[in-house]
Amino acid sequence: MFRLFNRVPRITFIAALIITSSSIQASGYSTYHVTITNLTNSINFTPILVASHRRAVSIFELGSPASDDLSAVAEGGDTGPLTTTLNGNHQVIDVQSSSGLLGPGMSVTVIVSAAHGAKRISLASMMLPTNDGFIALDSVKAPRHDSATYFSPGYDAGTEENDEACANIPGPTCGGVPFSPGVNEGDEGYVHIHRGMHGIGDLEAHVYDWRNPVAKITITRVSNHH
Repeated sequence: MFRLFNRVPRITFIAALIITSSSIQASGYSTYHVTITNLTNSINFTPILVASHRRAVSIFELGSPASDDLSAVAEGGDTGPLTTTLNGNHQVIDVQSSSGLLGPGMSVTVIVSAAHGAKRISLASMMLPTNDGFIALDSVKAPRHDSATYFSPGYDAGTEENDEACANIPGPTCGGVPFSPGVNEGDEGYVHIHRGMHGIGDLEAHVYDWRNPVAKITITRVSNHH
């Protein structure tokens, strides 16, 4: 299992942004466009990490504790630690990220390369404003032809209490501290489906609550390098 961390910069909304990849132009490599659409009414997604890899690679497992890397993404939108971990794994082919916030109703496309025998796709991004909510795909199959569509619910990393207090939530809505040190009493301790926003802190439920799924992800094979 892998882990995550990094500080959330001031980020701006971007619609239909295409992120170009420094993909490996080698024999047997394919190129995939991974398009993420925000299906929520008022939640933003931090920069989205997308990786291509072999089947053995996994970034999280429902019902199990989150890695430090995943905690970094889910609490602070920091993809740096996860990127480093993935890039250090010989079973990972390519790691790319979008930039800026992805606002409600907007889409972004991240381009990754994949190789024969290593055509699994994973992605992760923090949901703002939440304490440790995130969207993700974990080791899904990239299509052999054309495209495949997946949907992500809102996940909860279980690494920070869902107090909905702006002091503990980073990003433009709250501007709070992104990370909670150590293990605390209110932490659930395992990755699970997020139960949404309930208006118990500084955020009104009628504005920031959601219904699943929260993200649509379409993976399209666009070319094959020989």
